Amino acid sequence: MNLHLFIFGQGPWEVVLIFGAVLLLFGGKKIPELMRGIGKGIREFNSARSTLETELKEGTKEAERARLEEQK
Repeated sequence: MNLHLFIFGQGPWEVVLIFGAVLLLFGGKKIPELMRGIGKGIREFNSARSTLETELKEGTKEAERARLEEQK
């Protein structure tokens, strides 16, 4: 079985090189702080996306109800 780690179309060696560059640029002590920031950003993005999806669904339902009432 041939396992490959693909992140945005990158192979395993490219991923290792990227992680190595991040380690050199930020150092071992800054990486956990950097990862927390990225995690927080992803959580905020997902929360905003969820809120937007809910509002769009509610708006669509309201528009459909209004259209059905006009047809009566």
